Amino acid sequence: MIYSPIPPNDLWLPDIRRVPSPNCNQRPANTPVDLLVIHNISLPAGVFGGSCIEQLFTNCLDCNSHDSFQDLQGLEVSAHFLIRRDGSAVQFVPLNLRAWHAGLSAFCGRENCNDFSVGIELEGTDSCPYTELQYQALAVLTARIMAVCPDISLERIVGHCDIAPQRKTDPGDSFNWNYYRQLLVQV
Repeated sequence: MIYSPIPPNDLWLPDIRRVPSPNCNQRPANTPVDLLVIHNISLPAGVFGGSCIEQLFTNCLDCNSHDSFQDLQGLEVSAHFLIRRDGSAVQFVPLNLRAWHAGLSAFCGRENCNDFSVGIELEGTDSCPYTELQYQALAVLTARIMAVCPDISLERIVGHCDIAPQRKTDPGDSFNWNYYRQLLVQV
């Protein structure tokens, strides 16, 4: 694990393991980061643990290693963070850069949410309850992100389903928004 303070102009959060993803680029100039998007992911679907998510986000996934990975061939995606089932977090993209997590998306009339958002993936599925450790870690991580990106307010924390409703359902019915918001005000 790599632990270090945030270098100037490179917004990695300290005390979070870094696995740099090539799937990112510069945000548009003078664009405030004012949206937080919560996702879920498991690879293979419904399987937790292992290194497949990190491999996907770093373009190292062997798409022949599982039948369900065939559709992922050539896909270049990332998120800023992943929170595993045990509450441990991984950062893939510095906050000052644009991660490729939202895809075709819009929020409050603004398209291309990647331009102005931070993406957090929870290891999970739409229908499997998230763990207490994930909720606790998500609340703390959210507070830390909001400290660095003060334009993100509680009203500007959404699910992937909210910015891409025709094609995405995550974080799903299993995500307890009320509990998460209660934890946030306690952090």
